[in-house]
Amino acid sequence: PNSFTVTVLYSDIENIPIAIHGKNISHNPLSSTQAMSIDKLFPALLECFGIILCGYIAGRTDIITSCQAKGLGNFVSKFALPALLFKNMVLLDFNNVIWSFLWSILIAKVSVFVLVCVLTLAVASPESRYSKAGLYSIFATQSNDFALGYPIVDALYRNTYPEYLQYIYLVAPVSLMFLNPIGFAFCEVQKWKDHPERQQGKLQIVRVVLLQVLKNPIVFMVVVGIVSHFALGQRIPAVMEEFVDGLANSFGGAALFYLGLSMVGQVAKLTRSTGVALILLITAKLLVMPLICKDMVDLLDSTGSNSSSLNHSSLSNYAFLYGVFPPAPSVAIYASQYNMELDVVTSGMVISTFLSAPIMYVSAWLLTIPLMNPKPLVTELQNVSFNISIVSLVALVWTIAVILLSKKFKRLPHMFSMNLFLAQFLVCVGMILWNFVVKQEDILGQVLTFTLLYGSLYSTYVWTGLIPLCLVLTKKDNFLRIPPWVFMVFGWGIPFLILGGLLLAGERIVHFSFPLSHVFQNLSSCLWWLFNQDPGRLYLELQFFCAVANYGQGFISFGIFGLDRHLIILPFKKRLVSLWQGRESEEEPPSVVPEEIRLTCTQFVRYHKDQCVQDIVPIRRCEGDRAQTQATFLGSDLVDWLVRVGLTRDRREAQLYGAQLQQGGILQHLTHQFGFKDDTLLHYRFTERSWTPPMERNSIMPPVAM
Repeated sequence: PNSFTVTVLYSDIENIPIAIHGKNISHNPLSSTQAMSIDKLFPALLECFGIILCGYIAGRTDIITSCQAKGLGNFVSKFALPALLFKNMVLLDFNNVIWSFLWSILIAKVSVFVLVCVLTLAVASPESRYSKAGLYSIFATQSNDFALGYPIVDALYRNTYPEYLQYIYLVAPVSLMFLNPIGFAFCEVQKWKDHPERQQGKLQIVRVVLLQVLKNPIVFMVVVGIVSHFALGQRIPAVMEEFVDGLANSFGGAALFYLGLSMVGQVAKLTRSTGVALILLITAKLLVMPLICKDMVDLLDSTGSNSSSLNHSSLSNYAFLYGVFPPAPSVAIYASQYNMELDVVTSGMVISTFLSAPIMYVSAWLLTIPLMNPKPLVTELQNVSFNISIVSLVALVWTIAVILLSKKFKRLPHMFSMNLFLAQFLVCVGMILWNFVVKQEDILGQVLTFTLLYGSLYSTYVWTGLIPLCLVLTKKDNFLRIPPWVFMVFGWGIPFLILGGLLLAGERIVHFSFPLSHVFQNLSSCLWWLFNQDPGRLYLELQFFCAVANYGQGFISFGIFGLDRHLIILPFKKRLVSLWQGRESEEEPPSVVPEEIRLTCTQFVRYHKDQCVQDIVPIRRCEGDRAQTQATFLGSDLVDWLVRVGLTRDRREAQLYGAQLQQGGILQHLTHQFGFKDDTLLHYRFTERSWTPPMERNSIMPPVAM
C-alpha cells in the first residue's frame, strides 16, 4: 500500500484498466456538504492574508517602524490574546468535547517535537545543537492557532460543526504549557555552555524555565480561565463582560496586522547554509505534522467513541487541516530573546505562513468533492507529472550549466552532486517520454522508457544518501578514502540492477508505480489504508504531492546550486544597479544632497567618525583582492555599531543612517556597485576626505539626534 498502482495489459494499451488499490475514492455525496463549507474558505483566506499583506506593506514602507510594531505586538500578546483565552475558557462546554481527538493532537505534537529534537541533536554541530534542538522543536509544533487558524476553522465549520471551534482553545495550551518549556530548557543549557563562567546548575535552569512559563500572560490566563469556568458557572459576570469582550474582539485584526509587520526583512536573513535546515523544518511543520495528526485520530478515534462514521471522517480531516496551520510569530520572539537561530526561525515563519494557504485551500477543496472517479484522476496525475517534469528539466539544464561553467564538478562533493543532477535530468526526460510512449503500442519502447524513468528515479534516492556519506569519508585534505568508482557503482548500478531483475521476473503484465518520496510518507500511506477502507481525498492529495516531489527535484537543486553567487547573483546585481541608478548615483556631490543628509553627515564626521573607525574598521583582506589589504567594514558592522552607541533606535533606522552617509560621500561601497545595506557580505570603506557643507564652514554645528 505504499504506491499508486496502475496495471498495463500488453493486449489492450488504449483502454488501460485503472484502479487505486482496487477502490474508488468516493464518499457519500451528502457527507461533504455536511462536513464543511468551502464557499466561505476563500473569503476567509483573503481576509487573513489581506490584513497580513497590509501589515507587511506598512512595515516595508516605514509607515510603522519596528519599535512601533513591538508596541502592537505587546498589546496583542499581553492584553488581547489573554483576554480572548480567558473568555473562551470560561464559556467552554466540556460536555461536547471528544477527548480522543485531543489525545490524538497531543500525541502528534509530542511525536513531532521528539522527532525534530532527536534528529537535531544527532546531526547539528556541537557548538549550537541544544539551541537548535529547542527552537526547531518549538517551531515544528507551535501553530498560529488564534490569529490565522481560528478564522479558517470558523469559515469551514461554523454552520456544520461549531463545536470544532473550541478545540482551538483546548489544543493551544499543549504547546504553551508542556512542550515549550522543554525547548526553553534546551536554550538555557545552550546559554550555559556558551558562557561556562556562569555557574548555573540544573535546578537553576529548571527555576528559570518555570518562571518564564508562569510569567507568560497567555499561560496565566488559561489557568485563571479554567478555574473561573467552574467557579463562575460557565459564564462571565455582567460587570466584566463588556470589558473582556472589548479586549478579546480586538485580537483578530491586530494579530494579523502584527504578523505582517513581523515578516518585514526576515527572508533577507536567509542564507544558503541555513536553507537545508529550513526546508526540513517546513516539511516537518506542513507535511509531517498534519499527517501524524490525521493518523492519530484515525487510530485513537476508531474504537466507537465517536457517534458516527461521518463525524469520525470529519474529525480526521479537521486534524489534518489543523496540522497545516503555520508556526506562530511567538516562535520568532523566543529566538530573539535567546538571540539564537533567528535567521532560520524568522525566515521559516514567513515562508510557512504563505505556503500553508494553498495547502489548506486545496485540502478543503478536495474534501468537499462528492464523488471522485479514479480514471480521470490518474489522467490528471499523469498530466501534473508531465508538466512538472518540463519545468524541472529547464531548471536542471540551468543548474548543470552553472556547475560546468563554475568548474565545481571537478571538486568533491560536487563531483557526486553532478551525478545527482544527471539522475534528476533523466527522470524528467523519462517522464516526458512516457507521456507519449504510453499512448502507442510499442512494448519495447514502453519497457525502455520505464527502465530509464524508474532506474533514474531510484538512483536519485541513492545519490542523495551517497553525497553526505562522501562528506563523512572525505579527509581534511579533500581526499576521499574510498575510490570514486565505488560510489558510481552504488549510485547507478544498484538501482538499475534491481529494476532489471524486477522486469525479468514479470511475465505479461508490467506493474509500474508512482512511489512516495519519503523516512515517513510510506508509513503514513500504510496507516491510511489500514484504518480506512476508503482512502479519501487527502490520500489523493498526498499522491499529487509525491508526484511533485519526485519529478520536481530539479527545483530544489536549482534553488541551492543554480544561483551561484559569483557567476549569477553578483553580476546580475551589478547590471541591475547600473541600469536602475547608474554609477554616478553611488556617490553624489555634497553640494546637491538634501539638507537633512548634510546635517547627518556633519554630525557623524565631527563627533562619531573617529570612534567608529577605531571600533569597526580592522584591516581585512577583501574578497577578490589578492594583492593588497584594505581598511574596510561590513554593512552589518556599521549597523551594529550605530545601534550599540545609540545613534539609532533599531537596525532599520541604522540602515537609513548608513544610506545617508553614503549619499553624503562619507562612505562608499568598495567597488561602487551597491548602495548601503545591512549585509554580512558587502564591504564598504570611509572616504579619505573630511568635508563641511558650505553653509557650515564659518559656524559650529551642534549634534543632531536622529
